[in-house]
Amino acid sequence: MAKYRKKPVVIEAEVYKLGMEDAIVCITPAVGAFNDCEGTNKCLSCPMLRPIIETLEDNLIINEGDYIITDVKGERYPCKPDIFKMTYDLVIE
Repeated sequence: MAKYRKKPVVIEAEVYKLGMEDAIVCITPAVGAFNDCEGTNKCLSCPMLRPIIETLEDNLIINEGDYIITDVKGERYPCKPDIFKMTYDLVIE
């Protein structure tokens, strides 16, 4: 099998803070799916509320400490801190 090296590209990223998400939704624990209580008074006190980022592939849950990456095409997605630190170096301009 051939081996490939990732091309060096510069991305923008920062640690997630409230307000960076596309939405905050309630996750149904049994199936791990979004339920339909989003935006109702019942859901505002729900312990299963989670911030998400909407990507072309899926809605991705953001966890505390995740980095929010904006890639070269402008798409945003969350990245776990350990993976981020193994994959990216800070660019000093």
